[in-house]
Amino acid sequence: MRILLLTGKGGVGKSTIAAGTAALAAASGQRTLVLSTDAAHSLADAFSAPAGPEPTQIAPCLFVQQVDAQLRFEQSWVEIQRYLLKVFDAAGVDRVAAEELAVIPGAEEVLALLELRSHALSGEWDVIVVDCAPTAETLRLLALPEALGWYMERVFPVERRIVKALGPVLSKAAGVPMPEDSVFAAIQRLHAELDEVHALLTGPEASVRVVLTPESVVLAEARRSYTMLSLFGYRVDGVVVNRIFPAEGADSWRAGWVAAQRDVLAQTTDSFPSLALWRSVYRASEPVGVEALRELAADIYGADDPLALPEVRGPFRVTRSASGVVLHLALPYVRREDVDLARHGDELVVSVASYRRLLTLPPGLSRHRIAGARMIEGELQVRFKEEAS
Repeated sequence: MRILLLTGKGGVGKSTIAAGTAALAAASGQRTLVLSTDAAHSLADAFSAPAGPEPTQIAPCLFVQQVDAQLRFEQSWVEIQRYLLKVFDAAGVDRVAAEELAVIPGAEEVLALLELRSHALSGEWDVIVVDCAPTAETLRLLALPEALGWYMERVFPVERRIVKALGPVLSKAAGVPMPEDSVFAAIQRLHAELDEVHALLTGPEASVRVVLTPESVVLAEARRSYTMLSLFGYRVDGVVVNRIFPAEGADSWRAGWVAAQRDVLAQTTDSFPSLALWRSVYRASEPVGVEALRELAADIYGADDPLALPEVRGPFRVTRSASGVVLHLALPYVRREDVDLARHGDELVVSVASYRRLLTLPPGLSRHRIAGARMIEGELQVRFKEEAS
């Protein structure tokens, strides 16, 4: 099964490209689901077809789904919602307002990822295309499994024991009810399922595709996205440059845009030399509907297979030589001075800008010390040597 995530800065047309890619896959006879993790759903508008909280067939082999956070939260995390409602009730919040507030911020994106897990494990689909939220939200979302993992390993057990032992006292002191064991069990279940999502999305059959428009600001964000996706272990397989002005018949105003875009297109080619690069020219009319979107995708990908498994290797690997063990982590566009490293037991903490990743080191490195680190051609290389016995 092929899983493809499309992301990019808001307004670059990623929903259109995601919908077109899914329509093209379905046209080849592959049972295809396209779903949105963006709170501002637009897949139904792109297809000009109804779409709801369950997969809805809109063409042969093509299904679309827009996750309903309220509905999924009520179905999957009723224990957490009941607890939140009790807290809001104790705080005197109106019941109707409390029900709205009881949907945790970011829940729509998280539950969409869990929906992806459910579909991937069902065996019903050949292809799943995900229309992701704009870049910043997507990066936070894809970093969530590791961040929650750190909390579950270090804070959660202690917190659970304290609440279990001192629940009545804490409830009286705080003035709100403490979570019951069923709430902690629900959080544990969430963590386990998000771990499975992370494994799916960093696996060999999944990849991320970045959509951008030929503008300097958008290109800069796409480069940062490539760096951060690599930091968290996600494989980027290509870039789609959307909304390129055709050069033919350009008047003086449009000729200026054509020239400006030409410069950015050259920079884009230089920025992603190891990735597939596809281009989409502005069309005479907005592509709406299954057939128009399929034609758009066919023009973009040409003779390429848009669902080919990514040939780029994963961003994380370990090699061994006579001089020691080297951990390799792809960090495109990053300089050595931009990276902070720290070692905590069997974990290596890698910080780039405001993002931090905790890499659990392979068991064989537990007796090794860090002997040095360097950046070579967009790759962080950390060298380990075995401690003298």
